[in-house]
Parts: sequence; structure tokens; C-alpha cells
Amino acid sequence: MSLHKHASAGEGGSGSRALHGTNPARAGERNQRLVLEAILRAGECTRLQLAEQTGLSSAAIANITQRLADRGFIFEKGRRTGVRGMPAIRFAVNPDGCFSYGVNIDRDHVSLVALDLTGAVRARYTQEIDFASPKAVLTFMGDAVASLLASGSVARDRIIGMGVALPGGLGHVDLPGLTPEYAEWDTIDLTSLVRQVGPWPVVVENDAAAAAIGEARFGSGVAHRSFFYILLSAGLGGGIVVAGNYHHGVTGRAGRIGFLADAAGRSLQSIVSLSALKADLASHGFAPIPPADLANAEPAAMLVIRQWIERAADALAEPVSTINCLIDPGAIVIGGRLPVPLIAELAEAVARRTQTVDESIVPSAPVITAQLAADAPAIGAAILPFNDLVFLSAGG
Repeated sequence: MSLHKHASAGEGGSGSRALHGTNPARAGERNQRLVLEAILRAGECTRLQLAEQTGLSSAAIANITQRLADRGFIFEKGRRTGVRGMPAIRFAVNPDGCFSYGVNIDRDHVSLVALDLTGAVRARYTQEIDFASPKAVLTFMGDAVASLLASGSVARDRIIGMGVALPGGLGHVDLPGLTPEYAEWDTIDLTSLVRQVGPWPVVVENDAAAAAIGEARFGSGVAHRSFFYILLSAGLGGGIVVAGNYHHGVTGRAGRIGFLADAAGRSLQSIVSLSALKADLASHGFAPIPPADLANAEPAAMLVIRQWIERAADALAEPVSTINCLIDPGAIVIGGRLPVPLIAELAEAVARRTQTVDESIVPSAPVITAQLAADAPAIGAAILPFNDLVFLSAGG
């Protein structure tokens, strides 16, 4: 089962992202995407501003904005005042222009979100379930989609696709509690499974890649065009974003930081993951704590959690320093299902361990908390159909 779709990654640092268009008729679809993305980034734009930002002619902008309005993707928000002559029309993206679903399948939960055209989350559903079978996941997705459509939060005829994010080696990577039956995920036709929920196009991606793509478009990527993303979930994943583009690598598996081994031969994700934290808490006699509740755990449990944070930071220090030297990213971004205050503590602990004495010789990128929520892989997954069908595919 393929977990990625290849796309060439751009090169460059974390400078501003230029918008460049072309006028030939054969590039009409690309130019529509270019203009739509420019409006989305700006919040609202006049035709003159769009021409200045994209390099397209005034006539081309007039035609494109009309086509986008006809498709329901943009609307006239009003007119710009305070300038000479007739006030210029201001265009904005129509949130109801289209919608996308994103699903995250992991070893400790399943989640589904619905995004509108502006990237806002219209609904989210999560089920805490360890090693859910394909049948259980199908039931969850079907129930969530039925509930969502019944609520009227999204229009059925405006749904453009469903993205699915899941870890590599989902059915066989060894983590505490893994059952033999879970290996069914290694042979399942995932696309066929998901299409039982609805007739929409399906895009499948690695969970860390999806989270990084989402962060690049709607999170830290606004300030940091190049970054390394660390996804802390049941396992540990990573992803590389360079100049706003996700870098898959030759085989599609770039960034698999969780499989690095320490001096004792232990994988990094056996130390730095929610599975590892859960095992630590269990060894101290604590019942399982839902990830969302970890920041409010009782004092004795919180002591165990903070001890784990220090061990996790110790384990991450060398890999992060290596990433700094080899990739020189604009930031190290940590996200996942750990509550934001605890991710912030982990990020600060890693930063303390990776600060270099002379940054003119050895780079030391800031270690920061991801801006997207705990369901970042699902949000990133929902962005994939937009990248395929609506926006310039900078993320994937």
C-alpha cells in the first residue's frame, strides 16, 4: 500500500515565496490556482493587487476572477475606498466553495476532520481505540461522515475528496500492545476501503508528511518556509519542508526519524512516542490517560510525564543536531497529540540541548511548537485534495 505521492521539491531557503504566473491559454488552470491562492493568503484582494502579485495581465485577472466566482470559489466582498476613481472590487475566498475530508488512522486512535476552502475546520471526530481493525475504521468513517452530512456543516455536492494519513508500516512496526491481527493493514486495499464511505477521490499520505504539509500551508510555514517537522504520536515520524514544498525523498520515506537507533540499538520512537509515555505511566501503576488529559494529570503522574520529557529530549538532542548540520532548516517544529503545553516543554528541553556555542559554524534552528492542533495529520490529509484539485500543490 503506497503512502505517498511523489512531487518535486523546490530548492532554497526560508525567504519570501514569490508568486509567478504565465498568460498562455494552456496554463489557464494553473493561473486560476495561482490567483485563488493569492486571494487566500491576502484575505482579500482587488484585481490590480492580484495583477501586481502574480504578474498576470489585467485582462487575464478579470477573466480568472470571473471564472473563480462562477465556480463559487470567490465572492465580491465589497469595494476598496479611499482611492481615486471608482472604488475597486475586493475579492475574498468563499469558505463554502468546496470541502474536503481528512482521516488519520493511527495505532491508538482514528480521527476525521472536514475543512472548508479557507482551511477552517468545520467538524472533527475522534475515537480513542488501540490497534483498530480496518472494519472498525470503516465503521468510524461511515458514522462520522453520516453525522457530518446530517448536520449541514458541509454541502455534499461541494466535497472534492478525502485525504488519508497513516504511519508507514502501520500493521507491523513493533509497538507495545501490537496484536497479530493488526497485520491486516499491510495487505488491505486502503483506497477501496475508504471509497466505501463515499464516491470522492482518495489521496493517501504518510501521517508525518501530511502533518508537515498542513503546517506548511496553515501553520509555521507562514514564517518558516523551510523546516523539519517532528510528529509525536503513537510512534514518531518526521518530515522535511524546503521552500514551502514537502520533500518526499527518492523512495518517499524521507524524514523517518523514529527509526533512528541509539547506542543501545533502541529505536528513537521506542523512547519518544505516546506509546513509550503510556508504558512509563503503566510501569508506575497509572491507568491509561487520554492524550488530551495529560497536561492535567494528577501530580504523581505529572512527575512521571516530566521525567519522560527529559528522557525524550535527551534522545532527540543528537538527531536534531544532526538535522541542523545536514539540512540547516529554518526551524524544528514539534507537533502531535501531546497537549500543547507539554509539547512546548519538550521543545524547550530539546532547544536547551541543541544550542551551539558558535552558530556561525554550526547552525542551531529554533525548536518550536507546531501551530496546528493535535489532529494535524488529519488536517494535513484534508489539505491533500485541495493541493491536487484547487491550489498550487506546494505541499505535496
